[in-house]
Amino acid sequence: QVHLQESGGRLVQAGGSLKLSCSASGSVANTEYGGWFRQPPGKDREFLAAIGWDNENVDYAASVKGRFTISRGNVTNTLILEMNNLTPEDTAIYFCNAARHISTLRQPTAFGIWGQGTQVTVSS
Repeated sequence: QVHLQESGGRLVQAGGSLKLSCSASGSVANTEYGGWFRQPPGKDREFLAAIGWDNENVDYAASVKGRFTISRGNVTNTLILEMNNLTPEDTAIYFCNAARHISTLRQPTAFGIWGQGTQVTVSS
């Protein structure tokens, strides 16, 4: 079982930037990729971006490509999500998760365990 801890969310003005962090622990060795997701108020959780723990494969949802950047943190098994030019539509709880296959990360319903997430609120 992978344990996840997201942080960095806060209130930010439209047009601003924010950096989120995710720390994964537990059975991370059973996974090959980490990814970011978000769940806007009243909507389903959606995939945002994924990256290999030990390779350079990356994948982005079309809705955030060019605005959001995923990277690995300096500490092992950490993920970073840099978000630029934020809009109120980016308001959501942001989560991370990990999987063996990058394709699995595009299917949020495939995951039964999530961290608490971190709240990002973008004001207009």
